[in-house]
Amino acid sequence: MRDSSTVVRGAAAGRLHGRPAAAVRGGRASLLLATAAVVYNDWLLEFLLPTGLDARHSYVSELYAADQRFHVLFGGIEIIAAVLVVTGALLARDRTAGGLPSAGWWSLVAFGAFSVADVIVPMHCAPSIERGCEAVNPWHTTTSALVHAALFASMALLVLASGPGPCPRPLIRRRGPWVLAGALLSALATVGPLFGRPGWHGVPQRAHLVLVGVWFLLLAGALRKTPETADAPVGARRVPAPVR
Repeated sequence: MRDSSTVVRGAAAGRLHGRPAAAVRGGRASLLLATAAVVYNDWLLEFLLPTGLDARHSYVSELYAADQRFHVLFGGIEIIAAVLVVTGALLARDRTAGGLPSAGWWSLVAFGAFSVADVIVPMHCAPSIERGCEAVNPWHTTTSALVHAALFASMALLVLASGPGPCPRPLIRRRGPWVLAGALLSALATVGPLFGRPGWHGVPQRAHLVLVGVWFLLLAGALRKTPETADAPVGARRVPAPVR
């Protein structure tokens, strides 16, 4: 017969190496993504700082354009947000068996990587306030397009993977399609300057960034609410702690 100290040690080992350990990873991923939702909307700082840009008619990318006074600040915050997203997605992917969920989390990792590239090759200037500054910068426009492609891929894949199955995520299943539709429409509404029709594109872009933050919050909430048994493969049985 085991004494009480042996029982406690066995239970602690089970908590460390079993389901609660996976729940800890999920909790960390949830916290990282929730933090990223706030940090990614750093454009709100333009209401506190003398950026000289009009939020209604400027791209958020202009905040960290190469010749802008707050280039380092906003570029640095963008990189921090990207690191939070990549780390959170990798932790969440570690709890996924494969298939659509894994592809969705990898797409989110790609989103973070392309976001860093977006800062490395910024706009040369701010076209909304500088005459002769072109809105289309080949490298920056390309990285921005890749950011959006990875974002929408992650949304679509994780929404599709959120249905009935070994790891259902009802929060994403209910809210995800609406966030995806809103983010896609708001992104399309920002392309006017790329076709020589600038003006008011700043409003839908900032709405788009808010929706991206909402998406991160949905993922964070889904990770936190997922039951422990969702981490186990289908048909797997929990193995009790060994008797000493």
